[in-house]
Parts: sequence; C-alpha cells; structure tokens
Amino acid sequence: MSSRFPIELSVVRSTTIMLHSTVTVPETIFHGVARPARYTAHEWNSVYKPWDSVSLRFALCYPDTYEVGMSNLALHILYEALNSFHDILAERVFAPWPDMEQALRQGGHHLFSLESRRSLLEFDVIAFSLGYELTYTNVLTVLDLGGIPLCRCDRTQQHPIVIAGGSCAANPEPMSDFIDLYFIGEAEDGLNELTEVLRENKHDRPRLLRAAARLRGVYAPALYEPRYSSDGSYAGLEPRELESSRSISRRTVSILPPPPVRPVVPLVEIVHDYGCVEIQRGCTRGCRFCQAGMLYRPVRSRSHAQIYDACEQITANCGYSEISLLSLSSSDYPHIERLVQDLSLLCRRKNLSLSLPSLRPGPESVRLLAELPGHRGSSFTFAPEAGTERLRCAINKNVTEDDIFSTLEALREGGWTKLKLYFMIGLPTETEDDVAGIVSLVHRVASFDPGLRLNVGVALLVPKPHTSCQWHVQDDPSVVATKISLLKKGLRTDRVKLSWPDVRMSQIEAVLSRGDRRAGKLILRAWQLGSRFDAWGECFTYDNWRAAFESSDLRCEDVLMRTPAPGEPLPWAHIDTGISQDFLAAEYSRMLRAETTPDCRTGSCNECGLQQQLAHGCPGATTGT
Repeated sequence: MSSRFPIELSVVRSTTIMLHSTVTVPETIFHGVARPARYTAHEWNSVYKPWDSVSLRFALCYPDTYEVGMSNLALHILYEALNSFHDILAERVFAPWPDMEQALRQGGHHLFSLESRRSLLEFDVIAFSLGYELTYTNVLTVLDLGGIPLCRCDRTQQHPIVIAGGSCAANPEPMSDFIDLYFIGEAEDGLNELTEVLRENKHDRPRLLRAAARLRGVYAPALYEPRYSSDGSYAGLEPRELESSRSISRRTVSILPPPPVRPVVPLVEIVHDYGCVEIQRGCTRGCRFCQAGMLYRPVRSRSHAQIYDACEQITANCGYSEISLLSLSSSDYPHIERLVQDLSLLCRRKNLSLSLPSLRPGPESVRLLAELPGHRGSSFTFAPEAGTERLRCAINKNVTEDDIFSTLEALREGGWTKLKLYFMIGLPTETEDDVAGIVSLVHRVASFDPGLRLNVGVALLVPKPHTSCQWHVQDDPSVVATKISLLKKGLRTDRVKLSWPDVRMSQIEAVLSRGDRRAGKLILRAWQLGSRFDAWGECFTYDNWRAAFESSDLRCEDVLMRTPAPGEPLPWAHIDTGISQDFLAAEYSRMLRAETTPDCRTGSCNECGLQQQLAHGCPGATTGT
C-alpha cells in the first residue's frame, strides 16, 4: 500500500458539528419516516472533511438499508482507506426505505450523503458495493434520487463517474448499462492507482474511462460490445478499440493490510451490531457451489499479534462489548485455539464477549465455542448442505456422518439446546432419494438428542458464475415445489422449525447472476414498475419481473434452464478470477461422478490456476507479519 494510507484520520467526537448543506431537507421529513436515524449521521468515528479542501470526492453507497450496509465490512475498509488520503473525502449513502424515497420525491429533494448532506450530483465518484443481485433495483433508486441519469450513455461531464465492485462484479454484464467502471477484485491492491487516474482525468470523461480501463482489474463496459448469434444466444464480447484487453484480471492483495480499527459506530441497531476483525480471507475447501470460495482465493491469514492489536483498538475506539472474528472457514485459521486463548485474556480484562462464526462441524468446534469469553449462547449452527453422503461428495462438501454425529455428541455433553441446520436443494445429480435424505438425517438428529430444538433452513441452488455449477441449470419451479412438499410433509413435527425458499426470488437472483447485458433492460423495467428492496420478502413483487420479461426479448428459461453447449461463451468469460476454466470444468466432471477433491492446503496442488499467477505458488495459507 502507498505511504498515504497510514495518515491519521480526522474524526468527529461530538454531534455539534455544523454541516454546510446544499440539500436543504426540512426536519419534518424525518418525523414521518421509519428509523430517521438512518439518515441523520453524526455517529461516533464519522469522518468530516472541509468540502473544498480535497481534489476528489467519493460517495460510498451500499444499495440497501443503513442497518444492512453498516454491517458490511467492505464499506468500512473503503471508508477508512479513502479518508486516509489528505486530498480525498469519502462519505456514505444508503438506499432510502420507500417512505423516505416518497418523501424526497414529494419534496423535490435529492438523495444526499450522510456526512455533509450534499447531493450525490456534487460528488466526483459514486462507488457502489454490489454483494447481492437482488439489490440491483436499489442502485437505480439511488442514482435517480441523486439526480444522476440511470444509463451511463446519458451522462455528461457534469455527472459523477459511477463505479461498482464486490462479488457481483464477477459477472458485470447485467448492470453494465448503468455502471461506468467496474473494479474487479480487492480494492486494497489497486486503490492508489485508481484514485490517481480519477484525480488526473476527472474533467474529461472519455479520457478517464480509457485511462482507467488500462489498469489491471478495471472494466469499462462502454468500451465493449456484446455479440449475439442468429438464434439470439449470447456469442461473446468484442472490444470497441484495439487497445482494450479481452480479459479483465482480478486484483488480489498478497498480504492483508491492517483491518479497520476505527469503524463508524451506528446510532441504531444494525444487523451485525458488534466489532468485526477479519482474521483470514479466502478458502480452499473447494465446495463446488460456493462462489466466495473461488473469488477470494488464495487463503491469506493475519497474524495473531495483528488480530489482538485490532481487537484492542476497536474496543477502545468504538466501545463494543462483543468482537466477532470473521473468516469463510474459521476452523482453518492456523492455530485457532491459541488465538482464542490469547484473546481470552484481553476479553476478560475488557469485559468483552467473543464470537467465532463459520466453524466446521466437529467436537473440536463445539469445545472451541464453549471456551469463548462471554459465551452465553445455546445455539450451534452448521450446514451439511445435502442429506446424503453421496451428494455431499458430489458438491465436495466433505462432511461425513461421523462428523455430524460426533458434533451432536459434543453438543449433548455441553448442554446445548438449539441446533440450526442448513441444506440446499437443486444441486447437480440430486435425486428424490437425496431430498428424502434430508428428512431422514433430521429425524436421526432429533432422535439422537431429544433435548435439541431444531431449526432447518433449506435454500435453492443459484448456479453462480466462476463456480463448477456455472454450467448447471436451475431447477424448474414445479420440480422445486415437489421437493419442498416432500420436506414439509416429512418434517411436520413440533421439534423442527422448517424454512424454505421463495422460488420466484431465487429465479430472479439467478437471472441477474447469470444474465448477459440484455438483463439490464429487465432491471430497468422492473424498477420502473416499482421494484425496490427485492431482497426483502415483504417488498419483493414477482409480477413486476414477470411483466419485465414479457416486454423484453429475453426469456427466463433461456437463462436458467438451458445447458450451455460445449465451447459456448458465458457472459462472464471476460472476467479472469485467476481460477482456470479448465479446473472448473474438471471439477464439474468430478461432481457428476461424485468424486471429491482434497484441500490443497493439506495435500498436493490441485492446479486451480492461481499457482501460475501468484509469486508464492499454491494458494495455501499465508500469514501476515
């Protein structure tokens, strides 16, 4: 990272700062909306900089409510990193709940940033973090309320540059009509270069797009043209200019920088209302349906000392009484038991509790949770994903029956009273016997320990880009209905609380995850018809999406239920995550044969592709110093 990053932040320690507002919103507007503190700012650790003292102004947007967005670690990473530059300011904005959207529209007000209440139109850059496809319509709400043309082709020099990143950038095409630039990968690796290009070219939009597109990891959709075959199928992406790269390589930071230790402390309760420290990034377990396991390779671990220091600083800077240690697979963190022992001393001294999500099943995980400082819970969670060992082998979820029941034995001995189990349906090679296997497994778990109350969650597979399932079709709704009916009938008991997916929401998620650039018209039309907060069950309106399909030349079935022909280009093929398509294809073949692939950290290299790109070779764990 650049030497600019360690600069001391200027933070607000009281709520008496006067804002130089250019969006005058009457205070009465806050009296008529739910949770007005979503929009009022002045939280502890907020960063305020004089507007005219900087050369580049970012509006960091998470396209969901304040409570969801403030729980997103990436937002805090970017907020702290950008504000550490002397000549850059970063302020936050979240999607307004429909009552606030209506109030702003009725009053003729622009959506504004929290810190300065400036209209989004006044910023140089609007940067979206896209982590879930069902937030796409909220992106359009934010742009429209901010006074920014929805379609990038309608923006002029007077408008901000709209940038997006996050896991959804793995397939940027569905939102490419609305986004000027995508950043593919981890911002810690390319933030200095990108901000330099933005600073030097912000007064010339065409030059800025071309200069940014020359950076590794940056994709400018305007410089590429999608092609289609005579039958309407997607035929690939063509650069409009000779110098444009045909492949956009993901940026990856080799050593994790220090984590944020002065995050903004929210004024209202948020989804994850505690301090967070990312102890490790990446996972090599190789679950074949898991996009995060592919996108965030290689595994990189922070040192015990760095984690301890971060926990101590967050406690001092934020006043949290709980710290959560984040990782895709916390059980795989090197010497996790010793880390917990080290942190226990700090937690007891500071009267803190410690949580450790994402543990694999096993008695050692149960014992580890029981030893956590401030441990009060009686609920244990893990995800077998499939009801039969054959199907777990197929998806490379290497959890055996022995793992499950040895975990149950440890739970019984420890006096645990609640167990949450998560499964998926619609997995490749799944049969009715596999679905019945979920019922059988849950009943055997219930019989093993009659004192356990069971919550069973079932999700429908959304075959994600850059996974081994990317060539798989999603189950037809009628097939899904049959499987859910079997589960509901088989698990009709007072001891089991069963939740199942809204198939229509999973369908739209899959379309937005797997679609090409034509999906942008669907998103726009659904938004025009009133779609907002599609990820919220009470807000999701399937009729809007059905009407959007009816007015387009794209059929849902073409995206979800048609197996791509061999060699047929996929809409996300121009995004190079570092994981080779040959590896994913080989994994898909192994999945169909129910063959497992060992973890490369404990065996030989699986030749996923990263070993050719990384200086340190195989994506085994690396620990920062």
